[in-house]
Amino acid sequence: MGRDPGLRRLALGTLLAAYQGPTPPGWAVDLVAEGLAGHTLFGTNVHDPAQVAASTAALRDGRADVLVAIDEEGGDVTRLAHATGSPYPGNAALGAVDDAALTRQVYAAIGLELAALGVTVDLAPTVDVNSADENPVIGTRSFGADPGRVGVHSAAAVEGLQSVGVAACAKHFPGHGATVTDSHHELPTVDVSPAVLRERDLPPFAAAIGAGARAVMTAHIRVPALTGDGPATFSRAVLVDLLRREYGFTGTVITDALEMKGAALAAGGVGPAAVRALVAGADLLCVGARVDARLVEHVAGRIVEAIGDGRLDRSRVEEAAGRAAALAAWTRAAGTAPTAAADGLGYAAARRAVRVEGDVGGLVRPLVVRLHAATTRARGRVPWGLGPHLIGLEELRVVAAETDPAELGRAAGGRPIVLVGRHLHRLPGGAALVEALAAAYPVTVVEMGWPGRWRPAGVRAFVTTFGASHASGRAAAEVLGLAN
Repeated sequence: MGRDPGLRRLALGTLLAAYQGPTPPGWAVDLVAEGLAGHTLFGTNVHDPAQVAASTAALRDGRADVLVAIDEEGGDVTRLAHATGSPYPGNAALGAVDDAALTRQVYAAIGLELAALGVTVDLAPTVDVNSADENPVIGTRSFGADPGRVGVHSAAAVEGLQSVGVAACAKHFPGHGATVTDSHHELPTVDVSPAVLRERDLPPFAAAIGAGARAVMTAHIRVPALTGDGPATFSRAVLVDLLRREYGFTGTVITDALEMKGAALAAGGVGPAAVRALVAGADLLCVGARVDARLVEHVAGRIVEAIGDGRLDRSRVEEAAGRAAALAAWTRAAGTAPTAAADGLGYAAARRAVRVEGDVGGLVRPLVVRLHAATTRARGRVPWGLGPHLIGLEELRVVAAETDPAELGRAAGGRPIVLVGRHLHRLPGGAALVEALAAAYPVTVVEMGWPGRWRPAGVRAFVTTFGASHASGRAAAEVLGLAN
């Protein structure tokens, strides 16, 4: 770690760590007392509200201004409701409704819940413009494909969160919406000019900054015209020249998780990735989800070494730690507005988002079939579908590529079939199964992912929810007349 304890404390002040389980282990609290900026909570840290509140209180015993962050986007990405699904629709549904006041209300409600639990930073909203239908990691996390609409709702989301004292973090700069690969697993490339970024991807960030977003998160994506062969997280041209100088951002730049392959592979490990991110202009480094004391000490040690050998200026690390501390100071000063969320707000919002093409009448005791869809690291294994909302019906679960349409037809026994899926247009075997069934049986499709442009021939109805949250599942069941 080096002999200067001041350098160790300085390095720790730039790190967001994490821990496993419902209770912060001793090392997690001790490191906070020794200068660690804070921790990010994940689903493994969330069992029930009282337990989460006790955990954040324990972290504050280490230091009163500790940052406690979480990825609580509503919709498909939820940590608080990972066991059941979110009671709020996600961004795509809010964008479909296109009521900025509603978006502000929903995010204020999410913020109130976080504030009550002692969470101070929401790593949301996602402000990426989902310009690629095949995008595997953004999709329904985006407010839409139109930069103007996404900008309006990005600003509203920031305002909603911060109105109740929770810092917002707009992500993923300079825009992850055009990618067709997942930066959790590799380094995606967006090979466009800066002019295209300014027209398509950057307007929502400008809107979020204009709304006062306290933080912006970097993207582990490669934009060759700006970043060369590395990710934006390691690019001074992106984080300083573009974000700070051109767009005027003065808040805290937070990295996406450095354990992600888009960063760790590019740098040769989490420790080197931390150094490169700091050199580029990042302030607060998300180490990742699989973190222990040894990893935190390793990363801090690499930062100290880089200061010692001249690869990293001490003044740059002081600047970064200062911005992290300023973020913590804002969350303490902001307090929580004395307001309460409207009962059932998320469910009412989800119902407004549902779109029906065709006829959903006559669904008497249908065979409800959910087509298995792989999850992502961002989403996690959160329940989804119509199952929890059905009256006297079960939801059969199948793998599209392994399912014989005739077998499902026999199982239906003359009843109508409701096929529930997520991103059906790119699900292996999904489109073929839907169209084969629709050619022989009365089929209604419920699309709970990013709908894209694909519409199957022959179906009675195509229902779009723009997300797979608990709220969106109930909304779809209600539209079909199947809700309990």
